[in-house]
Amino acid sequence: MVQEKKLVQNVSGWLRIYDDGSVDRTWTGPPEAKFMAEPVPPHEEFIDGVATRDITVAESNRSVRLYLPEITSADKEKLPVVVHFQGGGFCISEPDWFMYYNMYTRFARAARFICVSPFLRCAPEHRLPAAIEDGFSTLLWLQSVAKGESKELWLEKHADFSRVFLIGDSSGGNVVHEVAALAAIPVHPGFLRSTRSKSELEKPQSPFLTLDMLDNFLALALPVGSTKDHPITCPMGEAAPPLSGLKLPPFLVCLAEMDLIWDTEMEYYEAMKKANHDVELFVSKGMTHSFYLNKIAVDMDPNTAAETEALIARVKEFIEKH
Repeated sequence: MVQEKKLVQNVSGWLRIYDDGSVDRTWTGPPEAKFMAEPVPPHEEFIDGVATRDITVAESNRSVRLYLPEITSADKEKLPVVVHFQGGGFCISEPDWFMYYNMYTRFARAARFICVSPFLRCAPEHRLPAAIEDGFSTLLWLQSVAKGESKELWLEKHADFSRVFLIGDSSGGNVVHEVAALAAIPVHPGFLRSTRSKSELEKPQSPFLTLDMLDNFLALALPVGSTKDHPITCPMGEAAPPLSGLKLPPFLVCLAEMDLIWDTEMEYYEAMKKANHDVELFVSKGMTHSFYLNKIAVDMDPNTAAETEALIARVKEFIEKH
């Protein structure tokens, strides 16, 4: 008789862990939102002005998704490259999920860049710093393509490797800080402390960020025995290297006014300013964590749609400036 496995942990409908160590990331929240966490197959033909391709990087044996906007007569030069690191508390999400496909096809089309989005390894099967290592290996691979040591036709033909930007949302923003190369855009980065902040206690939870996710995803992702004060989750803390001693690129920190972790995100921004780094701030008024990934809200609520467009425009401005 086969013994039925038992559920050990369930995190906000996004992730379940069983007593045999297996992990299930099937969305169990409202069924009308399930489509946002389903993969979109790659298509090398241009659909709504963007083509996508999945490739395997031989050096790391990791997959990377590329988003290429259709080249037009208005593109006088090769396009900048934006390396995107997905969020999800280091435990869930993939760059081919619809929520990212929808957002990064819009980004690539509007801001005129090639998006390179690696499939970062997820915890708890792969605890940190696995995702950081995957992000850094993606930069090394881009460098090898730029030098002609590796082949990727879209990048060789259309990419301007002198303009490489890093962008990451939520925990992907933490990856941005760790692997920053030329210019970086953390969007609603998951910077925290072990003690609850005022915003965590007072601001609204959403399907994209609950206190349950904050606590449990990071407990599963961080090295065993670590707390949220770890340098990856708290780069402005005492356990992290002093920000003043780091050689960092220009940063655009994008925050949401009603984000649960607003206080510690702002603490990071203020610490970067105090350390005399080139850092800019953009705030989406009245919005919650990762609001722009919620296609239902973007389609149905004019304010969410407007703030999403404003975010895209600000990222585009930052890329053009640098």
